Amino acid sequence: MEPQLRAVVFDVDGTLADTERDGHRPAFNAAFAEHGLDVEWGVAEYGRLLAITGGRRRIAADLRDRGLGAEADELATRVHRTKTALFTELVTSGAIVARPGLPELVADLVAEGVRLAVATTGRRSWVEPLLDRLLGAYPVEVVVTGDDVAELKPDPEVYLRALAALGLPASDALAVEDSAVGLRAATAAGLATVVVTNGYTADQDFPGAAAVLPGYHGPEPLHAQRCRALHRRWWTAGPQTTRSRGGTA
Repeated sequence: MEPQLRAVVFDVDGTLADTERDGHRPAFNAAFAEHGLDVEWGVAEYGRLLAITGGRRRIAADLRDRGLGAEADELATRVHRTKTALFTELVTSGAIVARPGLPELVADLVAEGVRLAVATTGRRSWVEPLLDRLLGAYPVEVVVTGDDVAELKPDPEVYLRALAALGLPASDALAVEDSAVGLRAATAAGLATVVVTNGYTADQDFPGAAAVLPGYHGPEPLHAQRCRALHRRWWTAGPQTTRSRGGTA
């Protein structure tokens, strides 16, 4: 059967909102301070640490690099618990807003009968209130978070679970990601993927992406019909087709 676009599966961090630099990073720093740790991640340093998926893993790796040794993992768990609570407070305060053009895209997808899903390895405790803030007016049918999977991205588990919950083959969905790690997870699940970069990911390479865009808005905004065209073109060309940084559609 010919692939048809029936659902769009969104990543969250950096994709729905620019959460990393001015959201997660300050929350991590505040958590370090609450636990009496002389650690503060600057903007550039945090960008490098994003290569490590999962906040707890990120903390543990940095603490080990700072010489904490065997206690790093246990301390990372406690710091991460505090960080999650702090970030959730930030989310519920309304301080984090959708990326420009995202609300228009989502409204257009819903109007066109395209189903919405989310596949993130962030924690459900903050993902759900953030989705309520950003997409509360729209029916997000499936939400898979880091609480639901054993493996984090770039493992495809979160996308495979989202597809299973939607009851769709990969050929009938499109992923929207912001990073090379996320792209690897989505394409490993067999999904055509549009990458919408942000300040931390703009210089990464994106082999296999259906398109690489600097944002949702602009002279050629991302809308439902463009999503359909990108999805169709990727499948027509063959999933083996690769497009790297700077590719457009």
